[in-house]
Amino acid sequence: MSRYTTALTIAGSDPSGGAGLQADLKTFSALGVYGTTAIVAIVDENTQGVYGVHPVPDPFVAGQIRSVLSDIGADAVKIGMLHSSSLIRTVLSTLREYPDVRKIVLDPVMVATSGDPLLQPEAITTLRDELMPYSKVITPNLPEASLLLGETVDHQDQFEDAARALSRLTDAKVSVMLKAGHLENNTLTDIFYNAETGTFLRLATPRVNTVNTHGTGCTLSSAIAAYLAKGADLDSAARLAKDYISNAIAAGASYTIGHGHGPVHHFHALWR
Repeated sequence: MSRYTTALTIAGSDPSGGAGLQADLKTFSALGVYGTTAIVAIVDENTQGVYGVHPVPDPFVAGQIRSVLSDIGADAVKIGMLHSSSLIRTVLSTLREYPDVRKIVLDPVMVATSGDPLLQPEAITTLRDELMPYSKVITPNLPEASLLLGETVDHQDQFEDAARALSRLTDAKVSVMLKAGHLENNTLTDIFYNAETGTFLRLATPRVNTVNTHGTGCTLSSAIAAYLAKGADLDSAARLAKDYISNAIAAGASYTIGHGHGPVHHFHALWR
């Protein structure tokens, strides 16, 4: 019997299908990985904004994680929106019950593409001090990096120092994909800091003129998790994931879904 490569996403649900665990599952599937989920919140949102968040009780989130990991397991885990300190600690303590599951990609989701806040302010410290050190890779955008560091990061020439500083917020070797999407540059250059080798990758792609950027962060982080699950090393996973999200954005630019920030095309390699 063949075995699936598997990945678990711990994230909120987006009914419009472009972000959250829906984006994660689409990404896993597009990249040949069997996806499982632990839903942390039901989010009332669409391409235009976030209108409400209905949290799933912490013990029920823990139960979902245990149900998946004790039965199916996970070659990698992607963690998305965790809205409170208690939920962050619940997820962390539950993952610690499965010490073999250590390819953990944390997308420190704090603000939606629409600008709506998704993380309670007091939870930022918990995320930084407790969950980040248990992660293998974190994938902040510039506003998230600025909140984590307590200083503004908004210029390309800050990226390498900021990525290294984010990694050094903990004593663990946490690698950092610092995303350039909030810059106005015609070329977007993400920086990947590999904490295991102390080296940087500069991952540059042309900016695509599109409003269809809903779920780009979710998609990139789940792509990194998918490639790690499949056995790629850190640098390869970062490079391949950057290629995937760039192609998904470019392909999705020619579609119209909703009246705001539409999704990327997760299955661009399979159908148009």
